[in-house]
Formats: sequence, structure tokens, C-alpha cells
Amino acid sequence: MTQVHVASELLYRVTAPTSFIFNIASATTDCQTVDEESLSISPQIGYSWCELNDYGSRGIRLNVQPCDLRVAYTAKISLLPEVAPPKVLDEVDHPELPVDVLPFLNPSRYCESDQLGQFAWREFSGVPSGHTRVQAVADWVNKNISYISGTTDVSSSARDVLIQRTGVCRDFAHVSITLCRALGIPARYVSGYAVGLEPPDFHGFFEAYLHDRWYLFDATYMAPVSGLVRIGVGRDAADTSFATIVGQAQLLSMSVDAHSNQTVDQTGQGGNAVSTA
Repeated sequence: MTQVHVASELLYRVTAPTSFIFNIASATTDCQTVDEESLSISPQIGYSWCELNDYGSRGIRLNVQPCDLRVAYTAKISLLPEVAPPKVLDEVDHPELPVDVLPFLNPSRYCESDQLGQFAWREFSGVPSGHTRVQAVADWVNKNISYISGTTDVSSSARDVLIQRTGVCRDFAHVSITLCRALGIPARYVSGYAVGLEPPDFHGFFEAYLHDRWYLFDATYMAPVSGLVRIGVGRDAADTSFATIVGQAQLLSMSVDAHSNQTVDQTGQGGNAVSTA
């Protein structure tokens, strides 16, 4: 078990009546528990918690009048990952996939898997199936996409990133997801906190469905997979935004932190596969 302390603080200037849904709270799963958490909102405004999906994602919903809004969240998380040797994790034939996994084979807004099948099979058809092939996808993305902040925006899709060969964590995840889906491997986007990430920020990574559950991968290699704390899960980043806003609000500042007092090993990066689903 690994304990991780996470924190985030968002400051907005709200200039008209505005509705927010914040997706910054750590999820609760069979392998990830929230031991302690606190939420501070100023000025004091009524809010409610809501379940955003069936994967443990929790939203914070509030309506705000014009003001400078501060939202701060802290939590202590226990990670109890399921760990497996990669060699036993094979791909699942389509007829055997659980019904709730099937949507994560489909193309989505940022992951045009239907348009990149020929490319994916040309690059990876000769790689052994299963965890080895997913790891090869992550390795390829890490080697061929340069991590450069500011080179993509909210409109950039996996195909755009493949053309320009630059992006940030969400783009690395989108390209990986797209290639996995094109190969017939269900894959989904995960937003979260990451121990050791520099500079600290919300992080985007991905999961692939192998054998009988979801396993974590991070093509950026900027943080150990065993130190990833999930917030939200979706088809791509459109489903996991840290803030959904209807109204008029400007983000003035944001700070994010994730750290552990324990040594977080590199499990999941060349070692055993890790699942926190």
C-alpha cells in the first residue's frame, strides 16, 4: 500500500452568474481509497457532490454570482494496486469483451481510431499481442512525440499530434488510446494526480483493457505509474475536464501537488503491470 497526499487550488474571476462542475476529487475504486479529504470554497457558497459516471468519478457542483472564486481540495489517498506480470496479460477477443468495455473501442472526439487503423497495424502488427503490444505503443509515442508545452490546445486531436509530433500529457494519452483502439484493444483516458510530476499539474494518462481488467500506462514517463491517483475516466479528455463552466469565468491561477512520504517505485514502467480500477 502507498499513501499519497494530493492538493489542488483554483482561482477564478467570475463576471456573470456561472455554473461550475469541478472534477478534482480523487475517485474511489476497489484499489484506491480516500482516507481523508477536505474542500474549501470561498466566498462561502452552497455546493453538492454528484456521481459523474460509473467509474468512481465525483463532481463538485455549484452556482456562483460574480466574485473571485477560490476552490481548494486536499486528500490523503491509499493506493492498493492489483499487480500482474505482463506476460500473462493478453488481449481479449471482441466476442468475449464485457459490454461496458465495448464503448472504449469506438473513435471519440480526440481519438480518431477509425482513421488510423492502417498506420497502427503497419507499426505494431508484428509486435506480440497483449501487454507487450500496449507497452510498445506507449514506447513509440514517447519516442516519436516531443513533450512541448503550448504546442497544442483544446482542439488538438490525436491525428493533429501525430502530424506535428509535439504535445503535452493529454496528447500523449490521446495518441496512445487511438492506436490501441485501432488495434482492437479497448483503451480509455484517465485524469489524475501524479507523484513526482515536474512541473506539478493535473496529469493525463491511459488504461488498456487486458485479460480481465484495466491496466495503467503513461506514455510521458514523467511519473511512476504506481504513483498515479485517478480523478476521472472517460473516452478522452472531453469527458474528464477538471472544470466544466457555463457562464463567464476566467481562470486566474491553478496549483496542483501530489507527494508521498513513502518511496514510490517504478512499477508499471518496464516492471509489473498496475491496475487501480
